[in-house]
Amino acid sequence: MSLESAIADVEREVMKALEKQYMETLMPLRDGIPKILEKHVQRLTRRQSVAPYVVPNQLGTFMNTVKRMLDVLHCRVEDILKSWASYLTIANGTTLFGEQMNSITVMLRKKYKKYLQAIVEKIVSETQANRTTRLKRILEETKETEGESEMRERMQALRAQLSDSIHNLHGVFSCRIFVAICRGFWDRLGQIVLRFLESRKENRIWYRGSDYALGILDDVFASEMQKLLGNALQDKDLDPPQSVIDARSILC
Repeated sequence: MSLESAIADVEREVMKALEKQYMETLMPLRDGIPKILEKHVQRLTRRQSVAPYVVPNQLGTFMNTVKRMLDVLHCRVEDILKSWASYLTIANGTTLFGEQMNSITVMLRKKYKKYLQAIVEKIVSETQANRTTRLKRILEETKETEGESEMRERMQALRAQLSDSIHNLHGVFSCRIFVAICRGFWDRLGQIVLRFLESRKENRIWYRGSDYALGILDDVFASEMQKLLGNALQDKDLDPPQSVIDARSILC
């Protein structure tokens, strides 16, 4: 076995051990809501509770560790092996370096992306589980004559839940993970508006309310992220996600 293969095996085992250590924390993300929790959520829905899903600190520790492995630790190991690359050869002169390290990079990126998306889906599902914060329902019940102030009132519960969720995420995750999840969250809500508009392209009476809703979502995410990160926020972090851009193109 080559040195690179041995190191790659160690990194795979570290990732497996990390997932095993945080198995209970990751289970709701992997397998959906457990039956007991599902019944609890249904009871909360019937009571019209707007209590946000609270991301546990353990999940932040897990994701921050995976991100550090991907961006820092694995890169350091790879750089060290690169400096030894000329020695890591077999008899016929074929270099052994690169393939195993690349596979670890791909594995870590897939893991990080998978769990990031699962977190986004979890918090989105929580906002849409409650009748008072369900964005599609808000759009459907908006009247053509209503202005932005009426739309803000309709979205008050959703706005409050989004704000609480964003503050929760900020307290749990490192800066770049926080931004990635917020932007994924923003994009998923934009997708709800986009699908709503796509199913009603021939009926412009829904356009005004959808336009107000997009503006309110933009305001919530941009203002909360700016308030929490300040100068650490990059300009691109405040750019509307693709779903919002696509939805606005329909409104033009």
